[in-house]
Amino acid sequence: MRLRPESPLSKNDFTELAKAVDPEIDSGGDLAGLIIDAAHFPRWDSFGALVTHMRFVHDHHAHVKKIAVVTDSHLGDLGEHLVSHFVAAEIKHFPAGQLEQARDWIIGEGRSVPRRHHPLLRCDPAAQR
Repeated sequence: MRLRPESPLSKNDFTELAKAVDPEIDSGGDLAGLIIDAAHFPRWDSFGALVTHMRFVHDHHAHVKKIAVVTDSHLGDLGEHLVSHFVAAEIKHFPAGQLEQARDWIIGEGRSVPRRHHPLLRCDPAAQR
């Protein structure tokens, strides 16, 4: 699943993301991975949004095998090194523009899986096949 946040994240973004991710987990087990595609890392629009984000991570991290952070923000490096101590998923930072490399890392080169996006997190509909 590819997430492409383009503005500050809200509590509702994570509530709606959970509604999209939970059925995937319930029907097929763990997700191969998430790609967070953000040239610049967005912030949260409130403290409540940050808390909701942490709750989402807590409730879902064990069901996501890999997280690719595609960004030029220094927070991508921080996520790769710091957050990896708190989540089960393997995290890897890719420079902005390396979306295909991130996808290949998650699914492995030569494998074909459907791409999913979540429109409520302002994801690019063209990314879904």
